[in-house]
Amino acid sequence: MENENLNPERDLIEITYEDGTTHTQEIIDYFFYNGQEYAIVSDYDEEDEAEGFEGTVDCYIMRVNSITDENGEELDEFEPIEDPALEERLLAVASQRLSDEEEADEE
Repeated sequence: MENENLNPERDLIEITYEDGTTHTQEIIDYFFYNGQEYAIVSDYDEEDEAEGFEGTVDCYIMRVNSITDENGEELDEFEPIEDPALEERLLAVASQRLSDEEEADEE
């Protein structure tokens, strides 16, 4: 799966799946779990942003791997979680993080 950062201010990436389809994702947050970095991502739609969409957003967890390209530049590679039990634990951690952030924003 290839990805490319589209807009560092919004932390948008474009992910190209093995079947050739591409999707724009927004990175909501990063966190570590058992020494591995993960990202909370959601689908991104420019039309929703332009219209001020305030509805529910589906979030996904992806493993973040740092790689070095042929030019020696460090890049992040995002991979889906394939272990359902791990994914469930990570979703619980992510949900708690997002809940804590919402509470802090309200104060």
